[in-house]
Amino acid sequence: MEPMYIKLVQLNDEWTEAGLQLQVADPASKYDGGVMDETTGIPRANHLGTPAVMAAWAASLVNADSRYYRQAELREALEKASAFLLRRQHADGTISLGSTNFNSPPDTAFVVGGMTQIYRMLEQANWSELAPALANIRLFLERTIPALLTGGCHTPNHRWVITAALVQLHDIFDRPELLVRAEEWLSEGMDMTEDGEWTERSNGIYNAVSNISLFHTARVLNRPALLEYVRRNLRMMAYLIHPDGEVVTDYSGRQDLGQTFNLSNYFLVCRLMAAHDRDPLFAALSDYAGSFISQYKEGVNNHPMVGVLLFPSSLEGLEREPLPERYVKRLNFGHPMDAHLKQVGQVGHHMKIQHSSMHLAFGAPVVRMRDGNDSVTMMAKAPSFFSLRHGKARLLGVKLATSFAPGVVMFDSLEEAEQGAFKLRTLLEKGYSGPIPAASLRELRLNESMSPWYLLPHHLRPMTHLQQFELAADITQGDQAWTLRLRSDEREDVFVQLTFVFGSEGEVEGSGVEPISDGRFLYKEGTLSYSAGPDVIEIASGAFEHRLPELRDVQHPNGCLYAHVNLLSPFDHTVTIRLR
Repeated sequence: MEPMYIKLVQLNDEWTEAGLQLQVADPASKYDGGVMDETTGIPRANHLGTPAVMAAWAASLVNADSRYYRQAELREALEKASAFLLRRQHADGTISLGSTNFNSPPDTAFVVGGMTQIYRMLEQANWSELAPALANIRLFLERTIPALLTGGCHTPNHRWVITAALVQLHDIFDRPELLVRAEEWLSEGMDMTEDGEWTERSNGIYNAVSNISLFHTARVLNRPALLEYVRRNLRMMAYLIHPDGEVVTDYSGRQDLGQTFNLSNYFLVCRLMAAHDRDPLFAALSDYAGSFISQYKEGVNNHPMVGVLLFPSSLEGLEREPLPERYVKRLNFGHPMDAHLKQVGQVGHHMKIQHSSMHLAFGAPVVRMRDGNDSVTMMAKAPSFFSLRHGKARLLGVKLATSFAPGVVMFDSLEEAEQGAFKLRTLLEKGYSGPIPAASLRELRLNESMSPWYLLPHHLRPMTHLQQFELAADITQGDQAWTLRLRSDEREDVFVQLTFVFGSEGEVEGSGVEPISDGRFLYKEGTLSYSAGPDVIEIASGAFEHRLPELRDVQHPNGCLYAHVNLLSPFDHTVTIRLR
């Protein structure tokens, strides 16, 4: 048997046992049959909750290689969990995420995407004793149809999750209106750059969500053209992996921003695509992603064991293409981001969207570099513009903040000046608002004795005294070194802070490095040394041109070390980052 299959069976049995220990066994409780969330203690019907555990249980019950194969106790647990799922389903057919998103069509779609697969897998087992659980699951799925035929989304990826749920429901219930609704979502077009980046730029979470959803949509509709988008993203992801397997999340537009993720959630879609295309790169990605699967964290819609059992995908005999370890990869350098942003004013939404984000950084340029154990990311439109991994030493980010437009600077552009040299630029603007034109005020007919600020048409105020502040960062690669030259225009006395963000596992040292609080330092002069294990990053040099320990509206995530370099405009300051 294939080693990856053997590993998954063992892990799935472990997940099965762990879930059984957390199932509520209290007929008087509304949570009876549900599986307690380890963080909150509350059983949930969402895709990461009880349905995800049901996926492991179902896979164990139907798999002759599992020690739980056709076990009566586990079958009863699955039946009780399916009854819990029905009780937690709202009258409109939806479920609630629990932490937020109540009566949520997209969160229902996440669950449907997996429960349809569980239903097919149990049905194919041809075991009569599964009939009660099958009946409950079928009823649950049928009840979701009205919500998914009418329900909307919050985020870009939700569209593809809903579409996948619709077509898989059609595969079971054969209702044409499900396909009609799916086509309405698909007609919006795919939100991906030529280099494979989805709107949300979420390498840690939502790339994989969109990919697996689109795979199932293409599979059920027999529309192979949709798989090209999955291919693009997977090929891009081969260049977004640090030496230790950590995925690049430095510029994400979602909650994985700056958090630690590996490729494990890409395992199933890489495997399915490798089997479909007989592609050596996807096979290698699948192997690598599978090596990180240890504890269950995937949603029911992306369950590795269910996917392997339901969709045969043996990779035995398929060659592997080595994953790239030495490269310079430019992403989105040809994407017409500026042209698209200029069209925003013509659309009519006035930059407002409810319960979501505009994701204006979509398609911003990124440069990825790997040289064995050294890994560098440069990026525009992100809180950090440079990050570096040197073995175990992690420079998680380099950030620039100002008092001009208070907050962190996100550079607008990233261009290659010459081979090995890149430049980032931004032009900050801040002006003042004049009085609203009298004619507009007369049309409002406001009471002159009391005029609420929030009722005034602020968008009609003329701009006065518009001010600008230009910033640049030039990045040059040397021999085991990087040079960062930070420059401003000639405007005087703008407080600026350059911040180096390090992993908390290392140590920061230097004669010109002054601790100001736990994990935070002012880097005033000389050389700063950051070490983690045998690997060291040295930075020279610091500055202390003003005394502010931090600037307004600048937030840093917890659990890191920070070294601040205080600059005052105009400035032209160079730091050198050496690896040893």
